[in-house]
Parts: sequence; C-alpha cells; structure tokens
Amino acid sequence: MKTASVKPMQEIIRDGLWKDNPIFRQILGICSTLAVTNLVLNTFVMCTALTLVTALSCWTVSLLRSWTPRNIRMMVQTLIIAFYVIIVDVVLKAYWPDMSRSLGPYVGLIITNCIVMGRCEAFAGSNPPGAAFWDGFFNGLGYSAVLLVIAVIREGLGMGTFCGWPLPYFSTHWDKWIIMVMPPGGFFVLACVIWACRSIRPREVKQ
Repeated sequence: MKTASVKPMQEIIRDGLWKDNPIFRQILGICSTLAVTNLVLNTFVMCTALTLVTALSCWTVSLLRSWTPRNIRMMVQTLIIAFYVIIVDVVLKAYWPDMSRSLGPYVGLIITNCIVMGRCEAFAGSNPPGAAFWDGFFNGLGYSAVLLVIAVIREGLGMGTFCGWPLPYFSTHWDKWIIMVMPPGGFFVLACVIWACRSIRPREVKQ
C-alpha cells in the first residue's frame, strides 16, 4: 500500500484530542456514547477498552499493510479488530464478571465501532506502525475525554453520585433528574457537549 508522509507527533496528538475529535468533530461512536455514559465507572472501562483496541488494531494493520491485498483490506482489518476485542472481552469476563455483565454486548460491539475502523482505514493503512499506534491511541483518548465528561454530568445529575460514591450536595439537596440516566438524557448532554466544544474551537483562518 502507498505510504503517506508521516505526521509530526504534535499534529497526531492535536488531531486526535481536539481538531478531528471522533465525537464532536466527526460524530462517530455515538451508539456507545449514549449506551454506557449513565455511569462513570462503566464509561471508564469502555473507554479504556476502545482506546487499547484502537491503538493495537492500528498498529497491527500498519504492520501488515504491505502484505494485505487492497481488495480484502476491510475484511483483514475487521478480523484484526475482532481479535483484540475478543481478548478484552475474555479478560473482563475472567477478572471482572460484574463489569462484563453491566456492559453487556457493548464491548463486543467495539468491532463495529466507526472510530476503530475509520482510523485503520484512513491512517494505519498508509503510515508506519509507530505513528499508527499513537494515532489510534490519541483518537481513543479524544473519544474517552468526551464520554467521561458526559458520564460525570449524567451520573451526577441523575443519581447524585460519582463512580457510585454520593456527592455531598447532589446526594442531599438535589432533586435527582432520572431522565439523565435514560436515553433522552444522553442525547441532550451529548448535544450540549458538542455545542460547547465547537463553540470554543478557534475559528478557521480564511485563505
């Protein structure tokens, strides 16, 4: 496969965390954004799993790019992603079964997450393994940062807790907004976070 000019590390970091953030810039991975962000702990585990899978999948796709026929590259990428997802799923079931049951099918659905496949296709297939790994890693961190912000808001307003621990004010004086831990609350908070992030983004310099 054709090799692109390698991005500087600072550009990879900036693009993954902010400029091309998967959530508020590309609007990818929305299913998991809405599904697991009602609890901070669940969100943290999901974000860790997706970040690891994205980084390792991109690294592996980049390693194999010279030997992967272009006409079957999508199938190869899917198999690579599935391999890492299965490892994460098995480890969770073995060492943290309660969390595995709490997340349900959403860990397995990382296989179909647009963020992972998108980075494998757009970057890893035409860049060296080191750059591909960090691109996947920082895109995973960008995804994680947005999800954790949403989860803190939803759990705090909806349950008055943080990671299951009661918050001093919210657990005693706050009339809990149950809608925040329901799907409509997820849509509302996601929309507010996207609006806020896009509002504070520096304006593009006109050519």
